[in-house]
Amino acid sequence: MAEALATEIFGFQAEVKQLLRLMVHSLYSDREIFLRELISNASDANDRLRFESLQQPGLLDDAASLEILIEIDAETRTITVADTGIGMSREEIIEQLGTIAHSGTGRFLEKLTGEEKKDSQLIGQFGVGFYSAFIVANEVTVVSRRADLPADAAVVWISSGEGEYSVGPTGKESPGTRVTLKLKDDAAEFLDEHRIRSLIRKYSDHVGFPIRLKTPDKDADQVNRARALWTRPRGEIKDEEYLEFYRHVTHDFAEPLTFSHNKVEGKREYTSLLYLPSVAPMDLWNRDAPRGIKLYVQRVFITDHAAEFLPLYLRFIRGVVDSNDLSLNVSREMLQQDPAIAAMRSALTKRVLDMLERLADDADKYSTFWSQFGPTLKEGLAEDAANREKIAALIRFRTTRSEQEDRSLDAYLADKDASQDRIYYLISESAAAAAASPHLEAFRDRNVEVLLCADRIDEWALNYLTEYKGIPLKDVSRGELELPGGGKAPEIQAEPDKEQKDLLKRLKRALRDKVDEVRRSPRLRESAACIVLGEQDLGYQMKEMLKAAGQALPETKPSLEINLEHPLIRRLAEEGDQDRFANLAHLVYDQAVLAEGRQLEDPARFVRLLNELLFDAEG
Repeated sequence: MAEALATEIFGFQAEVKQLLRLMVHSLYSDREIFLRELISNASDANDRLRFESLQQPGLLDDAASLEILIEIDAETRTITVADTGIGMSREEIIEQLGTIAHSGTGRFLEKLTGEEKKDSQLIGQFGVGFYSAFIVANEVTVVSRRADLPADAAVVWISSGEGEYSVGPTGKESPGTRVTLKLKDDAAEFLDEHRIRSLIRKYSDHVGFPIRLKTPDKDADQVNRARALWTRPRGEIKDEEYLEFYRHVTHDFAEPLTFSHNKVEGKREYTSLLYLPSVAPMDLWNRDAPRGIKLYVQRVFITDHAAEFLPLYLRFIRGVVDSNDLSLNVSREMLQQDPAIAAMRSALTKRVLDMLERLADDADKYSTFWSQFGPTLKEGLAEDAANREKIAALIRFRTTRSEQEDRSLDAYLADKDASQDRIYYLISESAAAAAASPHLEAFRDRNVEVLLCADRIDEWALNYLTEYKGIPLKDVSRGELELPGGGKAPEIQAEPDKEQKDLLKRLKRALRDKVDEVRRSPRLRESAACIVLGEQDLGYQMKEMLKAAGQALPETKPSLEINLEHPLIRRLAEEGDQDRFANLAHLVYDQAVLAEGRQLEDPARFVRLLNELLFDAEG
């Protein structure tokens, strides 16, 4: 047993070594941030002990003992941040302080650009705030005892941040964690009592536990108000306090775009404080990643990730909800079944959507929101039928009239001609392919605006938005198209003559393995051909999504529409050699596929046929 508890020397993982160097030399612009990070960690530890004590009452005999103690000693040049929280075991301290497993530093380092301000905004997204201690410290010592372990099971972790750390046994009378920093010569300012008091009030006045400050010549006294910010009336809270609380909750250095603080009384009683970040987390598109807001019940911390209170498409929202209607011994299963949760979820969802609606009045801020979270919000079109029209009003699109700036559906409707009875859109593989698509030629010819959709989830999401404010949506790349304004273009009003009908039949025979139908196009003005999907066919985005998920795809063929007035099509009609005709037909088809921004099934064949055509032309 003694051997198992002996002091051991470990090496930081390579990524952690790199992170420590960056933290010390470049990332943080304000060295004082280290104190906020350590206090936040201490607050989290206290919260977790209070929660675990609900299931194991013996862990916490006296709730009033939960506090944070800060000690400064100028003689030893040390500052200590101690909590009376859950503590860590030997395995946990190695896992959480010495490896990449919990800090996420690997993906963090991949995002570093060398721009200090931008990089510092990333720190909180990966929980690496503990390492900020090395900005001001030559050595950091952590002594911790888990609340459910005896005094002689405490552990001490020591490191200078140079590449190694030691872990050994020690004794500790009470549970919790003590983090002691031996300060560098140039960090003497943090040994000043008044400086530390001001930092506590600046960053941590809202922390819901007493923060006491002790010096060698003074007894410990409480510095912060120790009242959870969300429990205070809005009128007495300054914007700066809301901002600092956001940083406390999220560890995000970037300012939020907006927030909403609301207290509900009556049948349901709860308080919510919700924030909209300005920078997306790196795991935003991992729908299985931990998500949700912090949940408190009667000011008792329950969980960091209460996912039941907001739908998945609003997973970017941060903040807290504190309810008086839920039981203190609430569990995840109970959360999913409690009828109060459904009512709160509905109300909080509408509150977030209202918050976004107000934000939309500020074009610059909403543009920032849309660039970070737009595709995520689109998921709501499929997932939230009750709020679909409200979500649709918040969606933004590039269009044929606005390829550089986003527009709303309301702006689209306000500008459309009275004769137009559809909202037209085009789904493509990229913004460039959408803007250059042959499908848009007739619409540009008639000055009809078309929404350009190039996000990877657009086809899936827009399948659920069949109409907006009573006006149906129409995909311009599907089915036979009746152009707005009535009728067809003048040049194609007449029926095809016999030669043209024969050409359509010959093309269909030559491309029978590729297409279901070949017909004259009402869409085209300059291009020779385009691919048209059936109204019920899966689009290319959906096919790729299903293929990636290992799903079997239904066998369908698109139609090929041709511009009978195009010189290439006229040349094709004159070709008498059947083999050459077939080769030209396949070239026309492949060109139409490429114009969609998609990959050819057989690029080598396309190149060979094109080379043959060019060679014959030279001959």
